[in-house]
Amino acid sequence: MRIQQLVPPLGSELAEALQQIGIKTDTDLLLAHDPLTIFVKLPAEHGVTLRQFRDLLAQVAELAAAPSVYGDKLLEHEMKRQEDIYVDDMLLGVPEVDALLGGFNPPRVIELSGDSGSGKTALALQVALRHLTRTANTSVLWIDSGGEFSPERVALLLEQLEGPFSATALERLQVSLAFDIEAAHEVLEAVRQALSAANDTEEPYDSAHASPVTRCIVIDNITSLLGPTLSATSSQGHAIMTTFMRQLRAFADSFALTILVINTSTRVGPRNPHAMNTEAVFETGRKPALGPSFTFMTDATLWLTRRSRDEREGEADSTMHTAEVFRSRLTRSKTWAQFKIRNGLLVSA
Repeated sequence: MRIQQLVPPLGSELAEALQQIGIKTDTDLLLAHDPLTIFVKLPAEHGVTLRQFRDLLAQVAELAAAPSVYGDKLLEHEMKRQEDIYVDDMLLGVPEVDALLGGFNPPRVIELSGDSGSGKTALALQVALRHLTRTANTSVLWIDSGGEFSPERVALLLEQLEGPFSATALERLQVSLAFDIEAAHEVLEAVRQALSAANDTEEPYDSAHASPVTRCIVIDNITSLLGPTLSATSSQGHAIMTTFMRQLRAFADSFALTILVINTSTRVGPRNPHAMNTEAVFETGRKPALGPSFTFMTDATLWLTRRSRDEREGEADSTMHTAEVFRSRLTRSKTWAQFKIRNGLLVSA
């Protein structure tokens, strides 16, 4: 804090005298020298006694000190927050798929990968909206890297999802455009500042009147943000990817967030069209994009596949899909489940 900002308790003349002897910040005043050394260097006409000077230093130290917080108050504050966060352990409301990932229990970073039409965005959107309709005063941040977010699709899903807080769900869904990695960093930094401010408040947590707090972030898709920086001849892109994913991990840990990153797919062996993915339960020549190391930067990788259209009577408007766990720190790998997408909504097969 600059010396000018410490008027009061310091007088303007004393502040000017301190600057003349090289004391320009509260750090200089409190830590650079002992009080007597600073006092001796002051001009004789400053008009403050040594006792007064020590009293002023005590007031400056009080202003500069971090506010004290009792541990039991912090615990009570966090427990009340978590009562709202964990009202429902299910991510989707589709038990077979929820069992693959263990429910909505932050902190975690989950990769959703698959070919176009496999259901990645539908799954992420259902996680976001289901949480919003069942949890009060929380919000979801959707980072759209391709400008493809559809409000009409959201409205259609909200009509089908029931929850006690459905009326305000759309208000608490924040959508931000980020067409490159720098823009994504800016969006996340704004959220970090907001979450830090919310955590620093000394007011008792009141879920009925508190402002919505971000508890879930979706990046759709991360491939277009990180893919252009990757190169077989340079390590810079890999360093950018690693740094960004580590920041996401720290973000989730610091603020108890569930973060979903949507990844696209690529061929397993570009030089061998018949190469198969050995990590998959079902035979496929596809794998998540962004390289093999990206998979290890998340808590779990869920691979989605569209199987076929359900032609049974009354099911012509639905498609059959599978979700496979390629790798997970949360549950068993190489497990899978089937589900349907009917009118944009994920349901049990």
